[in-house]
Amino acid sequence: MQPARAASAETKCHMTFKTSGWAVIYKHIDGAGHVSCDNGQSADVRIHIRGAGLTAGKYSIDDGKGEFTKLKHLDEIYGTYVTAGANAGVVKSAEGLAMTKGEVSLAVNGTGRGFNLGVDVSGFEIVKAK
Repeated sequence: MQPARAASAETKCHMTFKTSGWAVIYKHIDGAGHVSCDNGQSADVRIHIRGAGLTAGKYSIDDGKGEFTKLKHLDEIYGTYVTAGANAGVVKSAEGLAMTKGEVSLAVNGTGRGFNLGVDVSGFEIVKAK
């Protein structure tokens, strides 16, 4: 018989994702990803990024990666994360951003085209894939 994992034990989870979308003052970006945790849990997810911006165009992140902290269970990844920070760059830039949702933190990075994480993002939502 294996010992039960402590109720307060935390697990580390990682996400890979791709997004694409558009903006005309308001950014509307959607994507898909996969989350895997060191405790064996995993899930396919949908990503919705919303934010304000002054430019129009198409946006994408092609090789996104995320790391969650302070998780006790995979289900804690779902919901909307809010940001505080500066822009990482525009047009073929390397992105980096830290966000929180309650006690859960998410750090994401990736390469993209025409996309600013940072102050342009008002919500980074993760939902269960159907």
